[in-house]
Amino acid sequence: MKKLITVLAAVLLMANVFAQAPQKMSYQAVIRDANNNLVTNTTVAMKISILQGTTSGTAVFVETQTPTTNANGMVSIEIGGGTVVSGNFATINWANGIYFIKTETDPDGATGGISYTITGTSQLLSVPYALYAANSGNSTPGPPGPAGIQGPPGTGGFTHYIGEHYGGGVIFHLWKDSLGYEHGLIVALTNQSISQVWSNVSSTLIGASAQSLWDGLSNSNAIVAQAGHTSSAAKLCLDLVSGGQSDWYLPSIQELNMLWNNYYTVAKALSQISGATQLSNNYYWSSSEDFNNDACYFLFNYGFTDYYIKYMENYVRAVRAF
Repeated sequence: MKKLITVLAAVLLMANVFAQAPQKMSYQAVIRDANNNLVTNTTVAMKISILQGTTSGTAVFVETQTPTTNANGMVSIEIGGGTVVSGNFATINWANGIYFIKTETDPDGATGGISYTITGTSQLLSVPYALYAANSGNSTPGPPGPAGIQGPPGTGGFTHYIGEHYGGGVIFHLWKDSLGYEHGLIVALTNQSISQVWSNVSSTLIGASAQSLWDGLSNSNAIVAQAGHTSSAAKLCLDLVSGGQSDWYLPSIQELNMLWNNYYTVAKALSQISGATQLSNNYYWSSSEDFNNDACYFLFNYGFTDYYIKYMENYVRAVRAF
């Protein structure tokens, strides 16, 4: 089966502070044939669908485009700027549930999309902010809820807080277990790499032990336990000793998503810590394996996740739990 490897699907931000949020999404993908060879310098036909709810949900918008791949097999398009088949991109209510992007590609673009043999579907885990903001004011607000009990100022019932410089890094998530004990997740103060492959073992499926969406430590240990493993993003994190702590690991895809959800608070904290560096507007490896050749990454400037080839080089940022 031919493959489509998504690199980026993200909402373009406002061109200026007075402009309406643009009703388009920038999207890039790497296209490979049945033999896993790149489809390069070729005009292809693509059908793009925005699905609501599930990977087989209702298509609220469908369009077609005919981009040309570059020397690396990559296509770059703007979803919302093609030939509309059905729906209206501008009226999608991004606040109304989960959405998926489905792409169908005919590598022979000259046929105009007769045989779509390459398919891919990926979830938008985070709401496209600019588009959501464009129509969020159109709904009718509900009645106010009852006033809650006022807790201690600034604590929310927790000893620690999001954005606290603690445990060798910055806290980005807190929770309490069933016994009431407090726990949290901490991000390292600096990147561990800006150009690290997911693993030198790049075409072997690890399986369920490295595919957790939430348990990055378990994933990391499974990655370095591979036969033939010598280097990986996970190893960089597991070997890290920083801030007096040595229990760092490569975060799972949902741990990276939670980090992004508190991006502003974490970024502000990092800016006030000597020697700390900000999270880059770039691709960060997660420890969550997807297929034998691919693993999940997270893009911080748009809050988007998808999967990419294991031998590609991405950024690495370790986390730890307490």
